[in-house]
Amino acid sequence: MNTPTIVSPTRDRLGECPLWDSRDDCLYWIDSKAPVVRRLHPASGGRTEWPLPSDVGSIALTETGRILLALADGFHLLDPRTGAVTPVAKVTHKAGDIRMNDGRTDRQGRFIAGSLVVGRHDRDGAFYRLDTDGTVHELVPGIALANSTCFSPDGRTLYFADSMSDEVRAAGYDPDTGALGTPRALMNTRAQGSAPDGATVDAEGCLWVALVQAGKLGRYAPDGSLMQLLDVPTPFPSCPCFGGPELDVLYVTSLSNTGNLMKTDHPDGGALFAFHGLGVRGLPETRFDDRALV
Repeated sequence: MNTPTIVSPTRDRLGECPLWDSRDDCLYWIDSKAPVVRRLHPASGGRTEWPLPSDVGSIALTETGRILLALADGFHLLDPRTGAVTPVAKVTHKAGDIRMNDGRTDRQGRFIAGSLVVGRHDRDGAFYRLDTDGTVHELVPGIALANSTCFSPDGRTLYFADSMSDEVRAAGYDPDTGALGTPRALMNTRAQGSAPDGATVDAEGCLWVALVQAGKLGRYAPDGSLMQLLDVPTPFPSCPCFGGPELDVLYVTSLSNTGNLMKTDHPDGGALFAFHGLGVRGLPETRFDDRALV
């Protein structure tokens, strides 16, 4: 039986988007509603955090050491040395009450992120690609709640979800251009009692999906078949990533109060968890190539 440990004393309202930085052997993640970026050095226990000007949906490591932010209105860069937040590119949402949400860097250093429609189920959101020159391109329209953004090990398949559909989809992805093929249904996680939330891919090409409403993590084969379920000892696990010096620790964020329907008084709601000894390794996190951006 795999029982995780709690690795940070903090509790998040809406913990999301953990990322392991192999340069400094540290873990970054966000509390979307605080809103704040957090950093933990597991070896020393050292912690740092940076407040943000609006709700944050996801982050990415970058080549220069800055942190790419998907804030409510689009993409920004955080300088960890000063805490300064600089705009990169605005996203023009199709209606009011829409903000940016889940995202992941592709294997070539571009960033893919989607939006969420706040307080209603209208599919007015989309997935977007932020190129390294700072331009934004719409990839997938008609999204209500973007999640599960991750890539196959070879970078030629993009996985993503509209959580309101309970469905994780796969689409061919052109590494040279960032063009997306026709999406297809990969699996429906309602069979496991939950919509899909955040996701990551391990070194074997399998998907790890947070089953936020079921208190579990699911490991799925590339064909979408369920391989393994892990219990997370908190009501709402939100997003996994692999970390540690050997990329063999599975970190999982969770939530305690989204300000919407998901709220818990559980003492470990919003905790950051670590699974050890799973016998599975992850892949190094690709950094967004921000070198052309001032």
